[in-house]
Amino acid sequence: MSSRSRRTRVGRFPGFGTLAWLCMACLYVPIIILVVFSFNSNRAVTIWSGFSVDWYLRATQNEGLQQAAVNSLIVAVIATIVSTAMATGIALATSRGRPFRGTTAVLAVVSMPMMIPEIVIAVGTLSFFVLAGIRLGLGNVIIAHCVFCIPFAYLPIRARLEVMDARLDEAARDLYASPWNTFRLVTLPLLLPGILSGAMLAFIISLDDYIITAMVGGAGTSTLPVYVYTMLRLGVTPEINAISTVLLAVSILFVSGSYFLGRKGKPTS
Repeated sequence: MSSRSRRTRVGRFPGFGTLAWLCMACLYVPIIILVVFSFNSNRAVTIWSGFSVDWYLRATQNEGLQQAAVNSLIVAVIATIVSTAMATGIALATSRGRPFRGTTAVLAVVSMPMMIPEIVIAVGTLSFFVLAGIRLGLGNVIIAHCVFCIPFAYLPIRARLEVMDARLDEAARDLYASPWNTFRLVTLPLLLPGILSGAMLAFIISLDDYIITAMVGGAGTSTLPVYVYTMLRLGVTPEINAISTVLLAVSILFVSGSYFLGRKGKPTS
């Protein structure tokens, strides 16, 4: 009996398809309801009274929301630049650099933020800032996000390096190109789609983060997710649905862009 014939497709188990669709419905039906009722003209979120975009317009006139959006963009942009630069260096060192002891340990440390519960990272980061006496306001959030976003930027960059032909670098060196020129003219252009993919993923992770921001952020450092949660204490309104829908649309756009950029220009066998 061949190995293929011995394989059992999980989807053939009785009830698996139904369970899978039920799980998908539990995940996505509430999101669809949120998006639909963000266009509700009635303030009551459970009573449909007609189509309207007034809540989106009202959200753009909210000064607190505007400040939270500016804070989110500042944190996300800085965290994206720093984490992507560090992730690129780590990926190059572990994939194209000379082998060194501790490579496995470095990879484990880089991947750790993705495996540890975020609340544990948030509490640990807060404890570190308190013990070190670091009180930088929005700077605390930026530092925490820079560290947390590194593994998310690292994965697409490392994946891109794995499919790049190392012989191109060797050919450049054989033609007497300096290490800097080899990186600038050969490695970087080929690696650029992976870098952009990692940057987009890091940006949206930072923009959507709530737990770490709520833990380490002080007064006046609210980002969009924190501000939305604060508004929820007064009850769910179509304005909250509108803000959440915009965040959802931005997240889908960036994640999709990251996915397609990561696939674009891959060398074909």
